[in-house]
Amino acid sequence: MFTRIMLATDGSKLSQKAVKSAIEMATKFNAELVAVKVIPRYVQTYFEGSFTVADIDVKSIEAQWAAGAQVVLDKIATNAAAKGVSVKTAVIKSDDISDGLVKTANKMKVDLIVMASHGRKGIKRLLLGSETQNVLTHSEVPVLVLR
Repeated sequence: MFTRIMLATDGSKLSQKAVKSAIEMATKFNAELVAVKVIPRYVQTYFEGSFTVADIDVKSIEAQWAAGAQVVLDKIATNAAAKGVSVKTAVIKSDDISDGLVKTANKMKVDLIVMASHGRKGIKRLLLGSETQNVLTHSEVPVLVLR
C-alpha cells in the first residue's frame, strides 16, 4: 500500500508516538522510511537597538542546529534499521515548517506523511499556529496525524 513513508519529527516527546507508528507501518508495508526534521534559518534583524551577527557566527549556529537535528534523525534511523526498515534522513532548512515538509514530501515522492500534533485549540492555536493543519491543507499526499 505504501512504499515510501515520510516521518516528520521535531524531536519532542510527543513526536515519539509518530516515530513509533511510522516505523511500525514501514515494517508492516516493507516501505522505505524518510525521517525529516525542519530547522529554521538564523533570523538576522537590523532594527535599532539590536545587534548583527557575523556571517561566520550565523553559519556556526545553523551548523549546530543541523547537527542537533541529525542526532535526532540518526537515533530514529538506528531504531528503524534494527527492525529491518530502510531509512533515509534529511535535515530541511526552512523558515516555514509546513512548507518545508510539503515540498520535501513532493521531492521525495512519498506515499504518506506521518506526524504528531499537539491538538491545540482556540487562542493557543491562533497564537502558536498549526504546522500540522497547514501540512494537511497543502499536502498532495495523505497525512496521518497522531496525538
